[in-house]
Amino acid sequence: MSNSACLNCIDLSEPDIHKSVSLLKQACEDSGFFYVVNHGISQELVDEVLAQSKRFFDLPLKEKMKLLRNKKHKGYTPILDETLDPDNQVHGDCKEGYYIGVEVPEDDPRSQKPFFGSNRWPSSDVLPGWRDTMLKYHEEALEVVKSISKIIALALDLNAEFFIKPEILGEPIATLRLIHYSDEVSNPEKGIYGAGAHSDYGLITLLLTDEVLGLQICKDKDAQTQVWEYVPPMKGAFIVNLGDMLERWSNCIFRSTLHRVIVNGQERYSVAFFVEPNHECVVECLPTCKSAANPPKFPPVTCSAYLSQRYKETHADLSVYSGNGV
Repeated sequence: MSNSACLNCIDLSEPDIHKSVSLLKQACEDSGFFYVVNHGISQELVDEVLAQSKRFFDLPLKEKMKLLRNKKHKGYTPILDETLDPDNQVHGDCKEGYYIGVEVPEDDPRSQKPFFGSNRWPSSDVLPGWRDTMLKYHEEALEVVKSISKIIALALDLNAEFFIKPEILGEPIATLRLIHYSDEVSNPEKGIYGAGAHSDYGLITLLLTDEVLGLQICKDKDAQTQVWEYVPPMKGAFIVNLGDMLERWSNCIFRSTLHRVIVNGQERYSVAFFVEPNHECVVECLPTCKSAANPPKFPPVTCSAYLSQRYKETHADLSVYSGNGV
């Protein structure tokens, strides 16, 4: 069995900001993963989100397929829909999911942008209170990410407000993803995973999980023999990790780490909150992260173009579901 990773824990109520910056900087340079506690979201809301998520996934497949994800990546993603590590997987991930993005009315010009628009919602007759719970959590989780981004900015020798400027996180692409892992036992030797090995695409991911062990990280993805360590759930804490976009921004000073989910025969539920900058935000090497010895490693790219390409690479084409009456 794999060992458990030893991760730093960032307390958002810590009055000594220098202590938090030091802990976070160490974590971001080491693995890009850390815990966050005293984040301000009530345990009651956290429990309700997990309970409402389970209620949705307990619905008959026919009901869930009525809410199949659209081209804006909003709605239901069936089991095997996503293949995160195609080189090593025999089929898609043994998980189903549900995407909830920023709610933008269809008559709003912003709804023409990728990932924006109206969400797909289960009927309130079927799942009463479901929509309100998810929107409340989406709103509160975004505030937590903004608080974390201030510490990240300071750790990169930037102004604390750098990431929450209007042109960066003023209208972010913030996506909530409910995830249910089936009880199919993972077998890496046979290419079967709850979620294949991958790094996240964007800026910051805020992860809520139930108490079932499953998430693993590999701190050195280039090692000849990859070493995988479990990240144990911690009651009342979020698991936070950095995405590839922040690795690009920081010129690889901060890490976007390979991770996967190994299922041991128990169903598992988690809620990932992916936060990326505004569509037009240009991600290019930060001034504090380049030098003569460390010139910029990546060309500038807009957030929207980068994300759209990454989603296209990992999700099944929607045409494969055309025979399902959706």
